[in-house]
Amino acid sequence: MREWVSLNGQLMPAEEARVSVFDSGFMQGIGLFETMRAYNGRVFRLERHLDRLVQSARTLGWVTLPDTDDLEDNVEQVVSATAADDCRVRLTVTTGSVRPSEQERPELTIVVGASPGAKYPPECYTQGVTVLISDYCQPATEPTTGHKTTSYFGRLAALRAAHAQTAFEALWLTEDGRLAEGSISSVFLVQGERLVTPPLDTPVLPGITRATVMELAVELAIPVREQELNEADLLNADEVFLTNSLMEIMPVVRVGREPIGTEKPGEITAQLYEAYGNLIDRECADD
Repeated sequence: MREWVSLNGQLMPAEEARVSVFDSGFMQGIGLFETMRAYNGRVFRLERHLDRLVQSARTLGWVTLPDTDDLEDNVEQVVSATAADDCRVRLTVTTGSVRPSEQERPELTIVVGASPGAKYPPECYTQGVTVLISDYCQPATEPTTGHKTTSYFGRLAALRAAHAQTAFEALWLTEDGRLAEGSISSVFLVQGERLVTPPLDTPVLPGITRATVMELAVELAIPVREQELNEADLLNADEVFLTNSLMEIMPVVRVGREPIGTEKPGEITAQLYEAYGNLIDRECADD
């Protein structure tokens, strides 16, 4: 199946897409991105992803802000061309050229790509996964923390180190020992009958799936709250799971060699996973 890309609104085969060597994303690592998942040709909660990207651009002081309508058109253009029931969608926006002659009214660079097949292996959900605690720390004063920027080397370095030890994900603590998030995910703990997750001002990324899970917990009458957590809370939790748009809700059964709960995916995790799937069916139904 051919892979398509939208580059500044122009649809083309992926192999033909080109970005300037003077682009800020290449030269300075200045960019934002969203990784999304499309079901039945519809991106789940697309508007929330786009709103988050634009809010990050505003907070980070971009001179030119992305237009959500344009972004939505570009995303839908690529998803339609891909014509896959289930696909991974990546939207990347940079601040454009760094050439001085083009700085008065910089034009953004907008790239959207889609790849069919976004599913993790079924055994990850039935058996659960192992995570590690990263040697790196979440910097509270770094201006890009809490934003989905293209300056992603630290996250990928931690993730690759975890993979080298056959772990699924690397979890980050802050410099003062608070639990933050995964390299590519948000983290939830189940304590008794209560669901908890680190607060946004930890700081952590305001995950779209994270927010959705909290909404579902309310609907299911599962007590849920944001609270400061640490490594001991993680290890003593009854259940742990990760969230992002591609993995949805991923059960964690070990932190290194330490078992979580019964070392099997837990009941509350399963309830939320089922509810999440039902929500996708409702919002992304195939007409």
